[in-house]
Amino acid sequence: MDDAVPAAQYAIAANATLQERRTRTLKHGDTFAVFDQRGDIGGEPGNSEGLYNRDTRILSQFQLLLEEARPLLLSSTTQDDNAVFSADLSNPDLLMDGKIALRREQIHVQRTKFLWEGACYERVQVRNFSDTPLHIRLTFRFSSDFADLFEVRGEKRASRGESRADLESGQAVALSYMGLDKIERVVRISFEPAPKVLATARASYELALKPGESRRIFVRYGVPDTAPWTGRAFYRQMRAARHALRESSGRAASADSSNSVFNEIMRRSVSDLYMLITDTPQGHYPYAGTPWFSTPFGRDGIITALMTLWLDPSIAKGVLRFLASTQATSVEPERDAEPGKILHEMRHGEMANLREVPFGRYYGSVDSTPLFLLLLGEYFVRTGDLDTVRSLWPNAEAALRWIDTYGDRDGDGFVEYYRQTKEGLANQGWKDSQDAVFHHDGSMAQGPIALCEVQAYVYGAKRHGALLAASLGHHALAATLQAQAASLQKKFEEKFWCEELSAYAIALDGAKQPCRVVSSNSGQVLLTGIASAERAHRVAQTLLSSAMFSGWGIRTVATSEARYNPMSYHNGSVWPHDNGLIAMGLARYGEKDAACRVFGAMFDAASYMDLRRLPELFCGFTRRERNAPTQYPVACSPQAWASATTICLLQATLGLELFDGSREVAFYRPVLPEFLEHIHLRNLRLSGGSVDVMLHRYGDGVAATVTRRDGDVVVVVRN
Repeated sequence: MDDAVPAAQYAIAANATLQERRTRTLKHGDTFAVFDQRGDIGGEPGNSEGLYNRDTRILSQFQLLLEEARPLLLSSTTQDDNAVFSADLSNPDLLMDGKIALRREQIHVQRTKFLWEGACYERVQVRNFSDTPLHIRLTFRFSSDFADLFEVRGEKRASRGESRADLESGQAVALSYMGLDKIERVVRISFEPAPKVLATARASYELALKPGESRRIFVRYGVPDTAPWTGRAFYRQMRAARHALRESSGRAASADSSNSVFNEIMRRSVSDLYMLITDTPQGHYPYAGTPWFSTPFGRDGIITALMTLWLDPSIAKGVLRFLASTQATSVEPERDAEPGKILHEMRHGEMANLREVPFGRYYGSVDSTPLFLLLLGEYFVRTGDLDTVRSLWPNAEAALRWIDTYGDRDGDGFVEYYRQTKEGLANQGWKDSQDAVFHHDGSMAQGPIALCEVQAYVYGAKRHGALLAASLGHHALAATLQAQAASLQKKFEEKFWCEELSAYAIALDGAKQPCRVVSSNSGQVLLTGIASAERAHRVAQTLLSSAMFSGWGIRTVATSEARYNPMSYHNGSVWPHDNGLIAMGLARYGEKDAACRVFGAMFDAASYMDLRRLPELFCGFTRRERNAPTQYPVACSPQAWASATTICLLQATLGLELFDGSREVAFYRPVLPEFLEHIHLRNLRLSGGSVDVMLHRYGDGVAATVTRRDGDVVVVVRN
């Protein structure tokens, strides 16, 4: 790499911030929708709104108008379970010949929407609240650009396929697009009752309403359904959508507390998590986030599963099985694929199919492979599921071989990355911006690059690999892996520790020189126990210094660094999941006060956020009194690992661990953050049964009371 920062690679264009429009999101399976607060799609150039299916925006405009005017917004919300979006609207002052023909707020319009099996279903209820009969024209405008998600993000294309629009009947329009990949993508828009006028871009109703009278209109728009659709199906399908979300989230443990705001944050976190989970043939998989990353990402899926393992281990099982089924088996430079390597990202859009972007099935992440092994080991400890371990052991062996061969090409004991083609990602850790890895003077690191947190993941992967090998009777291999982990730990301390920074270098560059930058990567090192206790304590102090801790959380890099920018993606911003993983590491070393401080900052940030939802990231400006966190313009929200952050922060401060082998629910030095007096955990499951546990302040400590027990589960508190 050159010292100059190249043009941003696969960047997300920020023509308008998502916060300006306060968009609302629904998702089911491989389909998601982004609406404005009125429930409309589109209407302004350069926005991300739309109905998307498998990485294609299949509907880019769907607007409701009253007498050709946009209704007034009264209120809108996504319900707590994320199943249904609703908006209350009213008519504006409607003019005729320069005079008010209809005063505002005489007509009430309620829109109710949900997604189910590839389509959006909508009910529009119109009611006359005036004291005179009214005649009103209600119009829907619709169109589709069939843009690939990367086009929506800002990528330019030299050519595109062909679109067409057809009237299928007096009640339905089909919009279709034959892509250059020879795949036809179709969206059907169906109305009931039939509109008075239906064309290929609009539908109009003439409504005559007596005082107090109301009318209902039903619309379905999405992937064509083989069965005939009627408006009456709206209610049946809405029940099915709600039931599916309830059934999936019903697997999870739950938590409620003395703090009503925390309860709202926790409910939103769990609802967002289960909305983002998609059922695959291999099991449940949390898609990374909407709108930009609603697809399987290896790193994101693994970390989300790790953060929620105590809550619902079936997520981890689905992630492990899916990633095993997509593990690379050959060398493919254009995909950065090598035998044993775990997936980075999978896409289904036209640009991926044509390899205009490399992400159809792409393997350019250096950390997904050791994280896969780490998750498999943690899953086994949590569940005792040796059958799954046995079935995935060939994949684990392949991952271990990748670490020792392709992952460490120069044989120095550290895992490095270097992209195989110029189309691949230049940086392949979780901080994958072009300028995310640099030296103290701001010059860019030249590869191959060994990130500090990746070595910690490898250390954890080797130790967990040893546990799994021993459990399957491979004792010689287990001893070898333990010895390799010990050797890595010693080398890591020698090469990465920066005494003058009281932190670990963010990376070693291709010349094996440390990048002496204070970063949050140093905090993630603590997650697996590779750091010495004395240095872990110093890292904790560094992370909570004013240069790193903004008041809203731990920044990605310190304010003292040459490339610090609080509005950047990775060089000074605050990422909730990063803070969650750091807090888990702090708790591992007994730094509970530090973990509580991080938890408190994330709680405060979430309390200011729309819908109490932690976004993918926010800006790293220093906290000011009576001010909210500064939003990042194109952050995904919801984002899977951000949704998991509150869940893992709770685990970190409570010291919660579940061990299936000993049928034990353990709390190690539990601490409650200042904003909680008590918390009630329900449905903590092991194969031998389940328990509910109330934790509450007791003197200077925390006491635990079992409020329900089913089976032979033991609850212990270890101080």
